[in-house]
Amino acid sequence: MSGRVVIAVVAVNVLVIAAVAWWWLRGDDPRPAAFHGEPTSAFYAAIDDRSKDAAPLTAQEVFTAGTETVGAMRRTATAEFADCDEVLWGVSAAGCTQALQATYKGGTTAGQFVIFNMSDGAAADALVAALGKDGFVRQGVLFDAAASRAQARAMGHYVTVSWAGGASYEQELVAALVALDGLGRVVQSRLIAAV
Repeated sequence: MSGRVVIAVVAVNVLVIAAVAWWWLRGDDPRPAAFHGEPTSAFYAAIDDRSKDAAPLTAQEVFTAGTETVGAMRRTATAEFADCDEVLWGVSAAGCTQALQATYKGGTTAGQFVIFNMSDGAAADALVAALGKDGFVRQGVLFDAAASRAQARAMGHYVTVSWAGGASYEQELVAALVALDGLGRVVQSRLIAAV
């Protein structure tokens, strides 16, 4: 066997071993420092099952012109996912048909909002519970997760996740989280339409 072939085989093996080692040792993706999760309630009974609210969400419905700016942050990007697990690490969104995500930045603060279209309230509650312990959403915008806050809400068959970080002051961080969470009002219009 020629020297070049041996070198090529060794190089490929080293690359494969390095890739496996990186995958194995990389650890989990970031989680928020503080997390609050809420299960759905009887208030959302009219949309507890996707069959009662069958039309898929649209980016235009969720991320309107009025949500271009939330609090002190401006929207930087939106994305739609047919495979909800692309947005998650460590957990799976069984029964989810779509996830819509928006990222925001402003000053030292950044954050994201994700809404999941689950099959029913039980699946939504299961996802919220899993986000509290097993995994979380992937960061769509970079900020220091060790100094961040997030909340997830199940509302009927929807789950919203608001996550903010990077603020210099706790008051800024809470204000950013509340502003992001306001994007979940889209579920209220779905609820009214179903009643």
